[in-house]
Amino acid sequence: MGATDIGTGSDTILSQMAAEVLGVTVDKISALSSDTDLTPFDVGAYASSTTFVSGGAVVKAAKAVRNQVFSVAAEMLGEELDPQLVIAEPKVEWDNDQPDPILSFYLMEEGNVLSVRSGKKVSVSDIAYRAYYEINQKQIATTQSFVSPYSPPPFAAHFAEIELDELTGKVEVLKYVAAIDCGVSINPDLVRGQVMGAIANGIGFALTEEYHFGSHGNMTNSSLFDYKILSRRDMPPTEVIIVDNYEPTGPWGAKSVAEIGINGPIPAIGNAIFDATGIRLHRTPYTPERVLEALRGKSV
Repeated sequence: MGATDIGTGSDTILSQMAAEVLGVTVDKISALSSDTDLTPFDVGAYASSTTFVSGGAVVKAAKAVRNQVFSVAAEMLGEELDPQLVIAEPKVEWDNDQPDPILSFYLMEEGNVLSVRSGKKVSVSDIAYRAYYEINQKQIATTQSFVSPYSPPPFAAHFAEIELDELTGKVEVLKYVAAIDCGVSINPDLVRGQVMGAIANGIGFALTEEYHFGSHGNMTNSSLFDYKILSRRDMPPTEVIIVDNYEPTGPWGAKSVAEIGINGPIPAIGNAIFDATGIRLHRTPYTPERVLEALRGKSV
């Protein structure tokens, strides 16, 4: 795929999507991304669209490959090419009230095409071997693109508990909570990691990070001694709540996480300062000097 994994975990997420369609475990998927000699064009991760747009292309491609697999499997099994063919390694659970087995398709060790009608199955590897080397030789492959007329936005609610020292103007975040609606989270751990990293960045924007320029336009705080970013020990206890909400236009119900993680801390902390003191700050970062200046202006 042309999508570039710039830290969002897109190689993993797109592999998960392909594996889900093809009925195999993720370790059976080899992802080749961002090699312009080999991979197709990708518009980029703008607007955090990789999961939604590139994921849509991956799902289309995997379904096309699955149909080719079914076509070869039907010949091998002597079955009709119909919805009675599924890819899975079935776990059979018998229900005494039902004459037929109830098939649950999960925890696959190896992908198999199974005929629900006859119970016969053939492995995906045997199907690939037959298609490539034996009868009606062809390579099972496809290329797909995805363009959507829809752009469903993600949503978030941010909450900050702060402590403000009215003598020094120092603001400290004691606890931070964010609830995120990104559709169905394909990989919840990656969602939490992305949002927590964005929150750390956003708290830095809210409290410490600011460019200073000299009279000749040169940046005067261009080192980490002077430009203050949060370290791990500066972070408050942070909780990310994922609110799964199926998005019908997205692959497997997913949509983007986007920039809503980094956009929340400034207004959340600003509102907390207002709630604590009644002062409304309109410029970031909320440094002790600016907080004190606002407090003194309020008291005059």
